[in-house]
Amino acid sequence: MDLLEMYIKPFVNATLNTFKAFVGLDLIAGNPHFSGRTLGFEQDISAVIGLSGGIRGAVVISMKKNFAIKLADVLVGIPHTEMDDDAVDAVGEIVNIIAGNIKNEVPGGEKIVISLPTVIKGSEHSFAWPGKQSRILCISFKHDDDSFHLLVDMEKTEE
Repeated sequence: MDLLEMYIKPFVNATLNTFKAFVGLDLIAGNPHFSGRTLGFEQDISAVIGLSGGIRGAVVISMKKNFAIKLADVLVGIPHTEMDDDAVDAVGEIVNIIAGNIKNEVPGGEKIVISLPTVIKGSEHSFAWPGKQSRILCISFKHDDDSFHLLVDMEKTEE
């Protein structure tokens, strides 16, 4: 079984459980698929968290600004009208929780070390994924009219 395929269900479950527990949203997961190194969707904000140790790679959550604002509303407890520091922090915290939860769900997860999240704002931003052979796992999630993507690029390290 391919390494990334073994990790699909844990990433889906970690994302569904994180949004249910921390944001109170029931999400619908789309069909996970492997994409090329160029992404074909628009986003306004993304949070990236690096993985090292037993697995090397990155987890990215990308969304439009309206959904980031909704996250900030719930996580901070007050309404927001723009993508401010609270919205940036909310998106970073969500990817941090997902990456932290995945450690309990994957084989060898106790050896995975996660970095602090980095948040990128701005429409039409893109990622330079490491490695020429990378296959990016893309999982779309939807809640009402909002959607976002979870992207995973990883490889097992020799330990």
